Amino acid sequence: MSSAYKSVAWNRQKRVYDLTLLGLIVAYFAVFFGVSIGMDKGFDLGLLTIRSTAILAFVLLHFVLLIGPLCRINAMFLPLLYNRRHLGVVLFLVALVHGVMALMRYHGGTDVNPLVSLFTAYSTDYNVTLYEYRNLPHFPFEPLGFFALLILGLMAATSHDFWLKNLKPSTWKFLHMLVYFAWGLAVLHVALGILQDERDRTLVWLVSIGTGVVLLAHLLAYAGESRRDRRRVALDDDGFVDVCEVSSLQEGRGMSVNIGKERVAIFLHRGRVIALDNVCPHQGGPLGEGRIVDGFVTCPWHGRRFKPETGHACEGSHGSIGCYEAKIAGGTVYVKPQMLPAGTPARPVSVQGAE
Repeated sequence: MSSAYKSVAWNRQKRVYDLTLLGLIVAYFAVFFGVSIGMDKGFDLGLLTIRSTAILAFVLLHFVLLIGPLCRINAMFLPLLYNRRHLGVVLFLVALVHGVMALMRYHGGTDVNPLVSLFTAYSTDYNVTLYEYRNLPHFPFEPLGFFALLILGLMAATSHDFWLKNLKPSTWKFLHMLVYFAWGLAVLHVALGILQDERDRTLVWLVSIGTGVVLLAHLLAYAGESRRDRRRVALDDDGFVDVCEVSSLQEGRGMSVNIGKERVAIFLHRGRVIALDNVCPHQGGPLGEGRIVDGFVTCPWHGRRFKPETGHACEGSHGSIGCYEAKIAGGTVYVKPQMLPAGTPARPVSVQGAE
């Protein structure tokens, strides 16, 4: 397996993305430490590090979960999706620093192994039942954070395409969907920690608002997709269905349309209309939200490229996509719902030569 591993292929976009992320994180720590030191004369570097990394990791986790639904709600957020995996790895590293610092501060310095102490130091507090709900704020919150960190670490370790290929897409996707379980654990970890250590309920409201925003964004994205999926398909005499107006297409840019529950990517390329499968075989990215760059259909998620005439993957990409037969009549684009086998060319339809 190791012989098939390939290091990350850096390009300008990845460098800009990562440098911007690094700059924002450095600025955050500078502001946090500057304000904290100015407000508190008792400078405690360890405690400030624990608090600053906790807040940053929690915010990054919410941001990662918001990117997907925001992109489905509005395509203007698509640039945030590029290299989201890099953001996830940074999230894990920040959370790891927080976890290690907190573990050594509160469970180190004794004869007991810190990890053992994490699960045994508060053993009596685990006796929380429905009849002892008042004791819930005293329930140990640290193990919840430990398991959330464990999931984030597993995701970060398998974020490379090498693991996507060897674990198979379905297994890899299931593994990375655990981020929602990690999010739930993290919310409980933070909420219970606030109930135990903080008298100011401002943080409780902030955590509640953050959780509500994530849930609302996912519900809105789901509602929008469900509404599009319910679109009725009316076939004409030749078995085609109307999908959009030619005037709504832009040269070199894609558009995602629905034919029942199937999504089709429509492109206008050099004055010709092309219809392709909307799902990128790499990680399921929406090709219709991408562009044609240097003559190739380019996925907006990770830049995988495909030949518009055949759907064949270019060198460096894996998997091919299917094409659809299309026609233009009366300024409307029609597509036949049955997708051609992957790699089978479909004749592009010229806008000027259309009826």
